[in-house]
Amino acid sequence: MNADDAVYPSLKGRAVFITGGASGIGESMVAHFAAQGSRVAFVDIQDEAARALGARIQAAGQPAPYYVHCDLRDIAALRAAIAEAAEAVAPFAVLVNNAANDQPHDWRKVTVEDWDDRLAVNLRHHFFAIQAIAPMMAAQGGGSIINLGSASWHKRRGGMPGYTTSKGGIEGLTRSMARDLGADNIRINCVVPAQVFTERQLAGKTAAYLADRLAEQCLNRQLLAPDVARLVLWLAADDSRMCTAQNWHVNAGSV
Repeated sequence: MNADDAVYPSLKGRAVFITGGASGIGESMVAHFAAQGSRVAFVDIQDEAARALGARIQAAGQPAPYYVHCDLRDIAALRAAIAEAAEAVAPFAVLVNNAANDQPHDWRKVTVEDWDDRLAVNLRHHFFAIQAIAPMMAAQGGGSIINLGSASWHKRRGGMPGYTTSKGGIEGLTRSMARDLGADNIRINCVVPAQVFTERQLAGKTAAYLADRLAEQCLNRQLLAPDVARLVLWLAADDSRMCTAQNWHVNAGSV
């Protein structure tokens, strides 16, 4: 978090649950919420990266986030992780459904098992995390849910149909759940990033590929994880209290 970034008083002390928080965009979101004084819990399968992140946050003078190892394909394990984290931290008022895997796959070789796994990795856990945490929010008088979509299917990207189908489904889930949750003052929005230049996304990419991604944008600089995290903070804070059922594109003008 930079010295000139916005500070949201409503986030101080607020309990936040983030999926896929150990690296990339999720790592940035965990760090940004911690810098706001939020009480953060997150799940991932990358234990070493998660511990290192916690140590960095603690070294910065902030309370270390609460981490639970969880494979999000296992819904029983996700429910248990949410219950454990809520007991250790506090009932959650913010949920960020971030975890995903955009591993390329050839549509001609996809099996039924592959397809089900792609949806389990990228879509299914969003709903069940909402199902587990929304009652906590309702008991507190409201909350904010932020789902992470993707510009990939808006751009008609090929080579990963399980991922792009899942990300399209997340937008549908967001809009329909907004109606169901609104009576309890629970807001739900979808953040839709374009190409975010994380360490993982940069790995193995050619200079020509990166140049093409930048050429799609109106702003000629790399879109970074903190650019996404700062929008997520605003959607979690009371400043966005009347915003729900919307897609929020972070794309440097590329869509």
